[in-house]
Amino acid sequence: MSRDVYEYAVIRVIPKIERGEQINVGVLLYCQPRGYLCARVELDAARLRALDPAADVDAVRRALTAYELACGERPGPLAAEPLGGRFRWLTAPRSTIVQSGPVHAGLTADPDTELARLFDKLVRV
Repeated sequence: MSRDVYEYAVIRVIPKIERGEQINVGVLLYCQPRGYLCARVELDAARLRALDPAADVDAVRRALTAYELACGERPGPLAAEPLGGRFRWLTAPRSTIVQSGPVHAGLTADPDTELARLFDKLVRV
């Protein structure tokens, strides 16, 4: 079974930038040889409110949904971009509440399985 290079980044929420506390809420995975780009997200609202009781949970959910939508084939601002361009745009450094961490790489024979493994390891409590 052949394995291909993939890149991934953890999607995180940093409710108060000045405090630097963060919650891992998703994983973004890109595998160029397989034409694969997918984001999987899950927000634990109780954990977010523990760090910031005034957090706008609905706004954070909308921002996370944008990551998922940017990976799909639906019309939108990134729809015309190749998958690699979308991945680079989604992982570009930001100083916002929702952002991605550094990009890491690995080898996989199945990007869907790898995304699920990383999600369980890095996001689920």
